[in-house]
Amino acid sequence: MTDYPELREVAALSSRVMADSGSGDLIWGHVSVRDPEGRGVWLKQASWGLEEITPERVHLVSPDGEVLAGGGQRHSEYPIHTEIMAARPEVGGVVHVHSRHSVALASAGVDLRPVSHEANYFAPLGVPRFAETADLILTAELGRSVAAALGRAEALFLVNHGVAVVGPDLQAATVAAVILDRACRQQLLTQGYEGNPSWSAPEESLAKRDNIYSQAAMVQAWDYLVRQLPSQSEPA
Repeated sequence: MTDYPELREVAALSSRVMADSGSGDLIWGHVSVRDPEGRGVWLKQASWGLEEITPERVHLVSPDGEVLAGGGQRHSEYPIHTEIMAARPEVGGVVHVHSRHSVALASAGVDLRPVSHEANYFAPLGVPRFAETADLILTAELGRSVAAALGRAEALFLVNHGVAVVGPDLQAATVAAVILDRACRQQLLTQGYEGNPSWSAPEESLAKRDNIYSQAAMVQAWDYLVRQLPSQSEPA
């Protein structure tokens, strides 16, 4: 069976970037990369924190949840990844984490607004909300419901639960997940003050997305986030 060490490495780095950005949640939260041969996804193993993930702690999981390579305990919410990728052939990476500010804003029942640069990344579709359940996404049926709620957007609030963020590759999805939590944090901060908050109009929001978040800039942001990791060596 073909192994993809470079994909395992990306998944490990993504996991550690999410932890370093403040999205760690003990042993919960996971990221995935699409398998180039269509066998499923290369997924972070369960029982480890995001900050503990190395390439050896990433395994190949089939659409039916079978661990095909890499061993280890599989995350029960694998359908988030497999069903989104089944519905969105252009998606190469998925991040599901319980980012504190994203959870808070989604639970507050308000839309994400471009009060700062970050939220413009998600123009023009914004970040839709999945509220069918706040429980774990344990079945293919629920995974398909999550994918349907996501639609063509690049991120989804799983209300009272977490977020699902996608990209053409896992590097872009990871940067987008970091940007999303920063956007939510800024909006919550803005709402904490009295006054009359303002945000970019749709036309300006689209222009800012093009001006700020080019493909080259996203690659550079990924490289920056990787450089900020405490260590590139295997965690103790």
